[in-house]
Amino acid sequence: MSNKFRILTVCTGNICRSPLAEQLFLLEFQGDDHFELDSAGTKVMVGHSMPENSLRIARRIGAYYPEQHRAKQLTGELIDNADLILAMDRGHRKQVVELSPRSTRKVFSVRDFARLIEVTMPADLAAEVKLAGETSKAKLYAAIEAARLGRSDLPPLENPADEDIVDPFGRSDQVYEDSAAQLIPAVQQIASYLKSALEI
Repeated sequence: MSNKFRILTVCTGNICRSPLAEQLFLLEFQGDDHFELDSAGTKVMVGHSMPENSLRIARRIGAYYPEQHRAKQLTGELIDNADLILAMDRGHRKQVVELSPRSTRKVFSVRDFARLIEVTMPADLAAEVKLAGETSKAKLYAAIEAARLGRSDLPPLENPADEDIVDPFGRSDQVYEDSAAQLIPAVQQIASYLKSALEI
């Protein structure tokens, strides 16, 4: 079993949103060997590469070799092997849970998890981490639990669709940019939160 904390990002085709999220996390965690990243899709044309619009955004943010990405299908094994699963929208989260019901405590939509972090007090994070033990994985599991426990403090969204990262596939350049603009701050916030847990 890997000692690294595995983060799996999930979208539909695994060619736009989830691979960009994966590459963003790789950038955020560069030089940090605590993490392992992967991505998959719920309805994939296996082996397809990222479309040019997504590649352009990935190159602009400094992603490592985005041209090498190839789409792969989400499986129960990928879900079970992941420690944290970040879905690009509510539908993907539902599909993950349907495929592996025991994943319910470790799967979130990416923007929902970022919102949970916003209401997680540093003292609550520290308390969970200190109870968890000294290993990096234990601290990171505790960080997820601390965020999950903040659900009751999270005000409901007026529009539930605001939890979703818009799907840009087949749409205009502007929609690709809008999708990335939703995704990038959420990933940065999550990465910062997880790194802070390791420092406790």
